[in-house]
Amino acid sequence: QVQLVESGGGLVQPGGSLRLSCVASGLAFSTYYMSWVRQTPGKGPEWVSSISPDGSNTGYTDSVKGRFTISRDNAKNTLYLQMNSLKPEDTGLYYCARDGVRSDYVGGTQVTVSS
Repeated sequence: QVQLVESGGGLVQPGGSLRLSCVASGLAFSTYYMSWVRQTPGKGPEWVSSISPDGSNTGYTDSVKGRFTISRDNAKNTLYLQMNSLKPEDTGLYYCARDGVRSDYVGGTQVTVSS
């Protein structure tokens, strides 16, 4: 049974930082492309970032380039998202997921950027 448990969200002021974590179990984590996806009320899921199985390749949606950094520790089965210079439009429920697996969008961690 695949489990992805996100943490690290919270309320932060614009310009602040957060580091999200996602601990994976029940899957061969080191063999998967992994992604962060966010969702806001009334909108569909928005892809934020992805990382290759060995961490050598990453991709970001344009709105977060230069501010967010995705990384992973395969020894710990953990995916990370370092978020800096946060903006109100970054607010949302953040999920980690195997790349393209919508059934992984369960749980999530809430990020709220507001003054």
